[in-house]
Amino acid sequence: EDFEPDYSVDFSEVKGQYYGKRAIEVAVAGGHNLLMVGPPGTGKTMLARRIPTILPPLTFEEMTELTKIYSSAGLIDPKEGVIKERPFRSPHHTATQIALVGGGHIPKPGEVSLAHNGVLFLDELPLFERSTLEALRQPLEDGKITISRAGISVTFPARFILVAAMNPCEDSTGIMDGDCSPSQKMRYYSKLTLPLLDRIDIHIEIPKVKFKDMVSDKDEEPSSTIRERVCRAREIQWRRFKGKKIFCNAQMGTRELRKFCPLDSKSLELLEMAMQRYGMSARAFDRILKVSRTIADLEGKENIEAYHVSEAIQYRILDRGRL
Repeated sequence: EDFEPDYSVDFSEVKGQYYGKRAIEVAVAGGHNLLMVGPPGTGKTMLARRIPTILPPLTFEEMTELTKIYSSAGLIDPKEGVIKERPFRSPHHTATQIALVGGGHIPKPGEVSLAHNGVLFLDELPLFERSTLEALRQPLEDGKITISRAGISVTFPARFILVAAMNPCEDSTGIMDGDCSPSQKMRYYSKLTLPLLDRIDIHIEIPKVKFKDMVSDKDEEPSSTIRERVCRAREIQWRRFKGKKIFCNAQMGTRELRKFCPLDSKSLELLEMAMQRYGMSARAFDRILKVSRTIADLEGKENIEAYHVSEAIQYRILDRGRL
């Protein structure tokens, strides 16, 4: 029996930001990692904190797994006993590599394992130590982390959605959008390692909230409605990958991409144009296919269509040289 958690935040509290909300829905529906770029005060953290509210409820197995991890880290509340909500972990950018991936004299789970089955949120992504970000590669690739110490090797699960946020440039005051020069941007982005960016399927710009949205008294969509759509899309994926060690579209390999993401001539044409125009890598091509598959799943469509591909291309602002 799935447990229905009671979250203290909800997407209905977020005014406007429809593009950001849509990208988050797609990311959660397919298990895709996400990067949000925008000046301070646009609501990146506010959006991120609400992501667990649209994830499918934890199954009993997931609760047990999480409770084991938290208990080995000494983080179980004796009154609660069992972890019933999907975790949302947001370590500060000064966090050490051990704090992030785990370790210590007696190996303990780090943030990547505490975020298992939930969300790991890295705010101010370029301010994290480069070596710390590099250490994320294994868990992002394998869904687990192995910590080796003299004579002992421990493996902790670490399958999470990575959500990262950053300003457009180092001293972004957010007063106006054109307030950082190309060289400032380059300097700031150079801190992000390519292997890490390559593991992020969706990167989007979060603009300032429009005034008319701020003062609007229109009811915003609640998390429960978005979660229903996410669960339906996840159900489609669960059936698609039954019997494989794959749980969502983001985890597809080359073989699955070929099998489950065939494109018609119009979609292929569109992708070819985008690849040439923006000089995208083969890896970006795969990411676009995975995200297109998720967008089609959200609509319950059997085949990927050109407008699904077009939306997926929109979610690659770093490839499209928009920043």
